Amino acid sequence: MAGTVAIVVSVAFLALIAQTASGQQTVYSLTFNEAATAVSVDLQSRELRVTLAGRLVQQVLLSDNLGTTAQYTETETGFTLTIADGTVLELTKDLDEAAYSQFSVVRNNVPRAVELVDCVNLLGTHWYGGPQQKRQYWPVQKLRFNRYSMLSKEADNSAVGDRYWLNALGSFLYVDETAPLFADQNYGQPGYLCLETRAILPYDTHGPDYDFRYTIGVAADARQVHMGAVRNILGKPLGHPAESMVSDPIWSTWARYKRDVNDAVVQEFASEIIANGFGGQYELDDDWEQCYGALTFNRTKFPNIRSTIAAIKARGFDRVTLWIHPFINKGCEPWYSDARRRGYLVADWTGSTDTEWWNSATGQAAYIDFTKAEVREWFSGRLQAILDESGIDSFKFDAGESSWSPPDPLLNGPLKRRPGQIVGDYLRTVAQFGELVEVRSAQGTQELPVFVRMIDKDSNWGWNNGLPTLITTLLQLNMAGYPLVLPDMVGGNGYDNQPPNKEMFIRWLQANVFMPSIQYSYVPWDFDAETITIALAMTQLHRTMTAAIMDRFALAVSDGLPVNPPLWWIDPTDTTAQKIYDQYLLGDDIIAAPVIVENARARDIYLPVGTWVDGNTRTTHTGPKWLRNYAVPLSMVPYFVRG
Repeated sequence: MAGTVAIVVSVAFLALIAQTASGQQTVYSLTFNEAATAVSVDLQSRELRVTLAGRLVQQVLLSDNLGTTAQYTETETGFTLTIADGTVLELTKDLDEAAYSQFSVVRNNVPRAVELVDCVNLLGTHWYGGPQQKRQYWPVQKLRFNRYSMLSKEADNSAVGDRYWLNALGSFLYVDETAPLFADQNYGQPGYLCLETRAILPYDTHGPDYDFRYTIGVAADARQVHMGAVRNILGKPLGHPAESMVSDPIWSTWARYKRDVNDAVVQEFASEIIANGFGGQYELDDDWEQCYGALTFNRTKFPNIRSTIAAIKARGFDRVTLWIHPFINKGCEPWYSDARRRGYLVADWTGSTDTEWWNSATGQAAYIDFTKAEVREWFSGRLQAILDESGIDSFKFDAGESSWSPPDPLLNGPLKRRPGQIVGDYLRTVAQFGELVEVRSAQGTQELPVFVRMIDKDSNWGWNNGLPTLITTLLQLNMAGYPLVLPDMVGGNGYDNQPPNKEMFIRWLQANVFMPSIQYSYVPWDFDAETITIALAMTQLHRTMTAAIMDRFALAVSDGLPVNPPLWWIDPTDTTAQKIYDQYLLGDDIIAAPVIVENARARDIYLPVGTWVDGNTRTTHTGPKWLRNYAVPLSMVPYFVRG
């Protein structure tokens, strides 16, 4: 009879039956015995609703292929709904703990012609995580995506492409890497993040079907649920970078010299650094090879590379690293032809290996195929030969995103892992080269004990990849499960002949001080004596933070804690802190509040709950409170230490 509610109870779940006039079951609920989480699916409205103690924390409008005729079947951990088009929607309970619950929404073996669209209601709250972006707004619900492929890719600085979103209500959503996922956020449906699966390029188009699985976690607040995601899905690093990369700066040839490097240039750069009172790690960047992909030194530029490296170290540098990429350009012989003959290059389904990158013309390069074990061994052997020949200590690894492959790549692995498989295979290969390694791409590689470098920043004050995004990218990476973050070079890269001016250089450096490492390329002595003095002071201030950074590295390894969390990490319920984008934490006890606005000599600073001691004036404050119009001369970076 219409309006009747039947209740069916099992150990795993509770199915609530709301009947239509025809007696058709319309609502099913997954319940948890320990957690106060409730999950329901309404066949009429297609709403997936998630609550914690009656409070709404997630709401998803399921794809429109779901209807009231779906056939229900009970399973050991939940239930399935078989839909008229042959797809099966499964809800399965993964974890049921008093303080944390987790379940998955699963459609396996979806026919290739079927397109699914599940739209996540952003619920008017704040969201964190998602892919790295050139315009890295924070919180990330401000971003806009239009059928955006969710991969590690070169476009939009999306080198870190993890499919993990966390909201301030205490819930996350994680989409499995094998799903051919496109994101549509604030476009077709403003206020929603729509998860669209389509078996079209850049994903696999050859297999008969695909899988679409996402997991939702629930806890009391964002901090607790994020740590649940780290424990159960994201993972944590197995180790961390060397302390020497933290305590002393990295000096790269890239921004200052670009490709104009040779023995004389790199040795003069080393001499200048030491003469001005600095030191640390020396990094030789682009255009040292005989040709791109040769992995042998250009003897015209570097007649005796071992002598060059020895001279740099003799000047006072403890370590030297070298820039590496995963490409071979056409015409780089005999290396290109040899690799192609041996099947060591990524090919498409027609056999073409043609692709391009920033150091080649269109179609004039190839991507080394790290999905093959013999290729990984071959490439590693070539890198080891460089170390043996030169005396160099380790490497900076560039690129690695899946988008450098030819369209429709034929990789050595399951069809459903294409094209993203190559990202992890590349990174896990190069991560073996020790505790000085840095990479720039990532997807599902949170376990690697290496620095993930922010992709190149531009020398401007704005949101178009400029100074504000230095902080927001730091926060995004930490909250996507990558706590070992290497900030990009102080002052940005100076592209389009727009290097940083004095003020930008200083404010950029100050914003960097409480991050894990400092990278210089533009140098303070190109400005004036005051800049040198401030840079030495900021470098020393960073050095005094080494113990705190290394302690947090250790906690990242043991517990998966972020090294530089957002300000709300102190109190996840603080609605003011949830919105802060221009401050960040080092661990739980240090707040950095740098100036990132041009010509500003004061700023407002928010202090969350607790007792905080001003690192400059030693004044004690009790939060939560605002410090309005806090004076910040050019020589100062505001920071506060827990009292």
